[in-house]
Amino acid sequence: MQQIPEVLLSFVSYKQTIQNRSALTVKQYAGDLEMFFRFVLWQRSGKPMDECDFSAVDEEFVKSVKSGDIYAFLLYLSQQRGDNSRTIARKLSAIKSFFKYHSAKTHIVTENPARDIDAPQIRPALPKYMSLDESVGLLDTVDPASPDYARDYCILTLFLNCGMRLSELVGIDLTDIDSDLSKLRVTGKGSKMRIVYLNESCRDAISAYLPVRSERSSKCRVPLAADSKNALFLSKRNRRISPQTVEWLVYKYIDRAGLGGRGLSTHKLRHTAATLMYNEGGVDVLTLKDILGHEQLSTTQIYTHVSDKKLQSAMDANPLSRRGRKKNVKAEDKSQ
Repeated sequence: MQQIPEVLLSFVSYKQTIQNRSALTVKQYAGDLEMFFRFVLWQRSGKPMDECDFSAVDEEFVKSVKSGDIYAFLLYLSQQRGDNSRTIARKLSAIKSFFKYHSAKTHIVTENPARDIDAPQIRPALPKYMSLDESVGLLDTVDPASPDYARDYCILTLFLNCGMRLSELVGIDLTDIDSDLSKLRVTGKGSKMRIVYLNESCRDAISAYLPVRSERSSKCRVPLAADSKNALFLSKRNRRISPQTVEWLVYKYIDRAGLGGRGLSTHKLRHTAATLMYNEGGVDVLTLKDILGHEQLSTTQIYTHVSDKKLQSAMDANPLSRRGRKKNVKAEDKSQ
């Protein structure tokens, strides 16, 4: 197994500890940078990328990288791998961040080769989501006779009503929920805490699940793990439910509702919650931004794709919409 270069280790450590990036983001950065450096090694040595000695990427190697190497990599991604603009932009972002770190923080690089390279333009895609009827249908697919009914129904309810991220939902602790079930605290991106207010459906789902959680946990043959005692959602093995398990059960109910094959997922339930609040509930964009825990308003605007019905309602709301055309009385009299 090849050793991860120190120049990459220091960068990802900075991202995770100082900039407080999520583990998933850091993993993506590391993977994108490994691909880039393997590409440069391949170009210079002629060896297949998977056979290149990744550990050879040291300070001197980093200093030798030029803008041309980065442009060649972007061309490779586009023409040989067939990556789309969004994927290419993400990989370029990792490269730019890496060289910015080593030019501004460690000063290994004196001239940043990625500084003036522009990212490809990305057309914002409308997010996939479910309609109100489809959302109700998804909730109805949870079998009340199932021993997991209360838990699974509660999970789907929180996703569809609160627009939580997957990581936020699995991270909920019992102590995060107010005693009157009016609100709970979640930990979002960058370990930022925010308050999520609970509506009637959420309160009912949580209050129905809590006694079931307690009973099943006490009867489970596997003792409740110390690091899971405070977790709201538990697996069948009496541990905090994992993101993978939640993804699996969401896919199961999506298929059961006849919605499979549309690219729906746990994150699309977040899209659905945002869309329903905006299109059906009339929630304004600024409020929606706070509900979803976005830092930038532009991120929220991607979720607020306006339905044709709302566009029509906006036109009808114009106070001039019911003003009729004045008839030409004289002209009408002459025609008679």
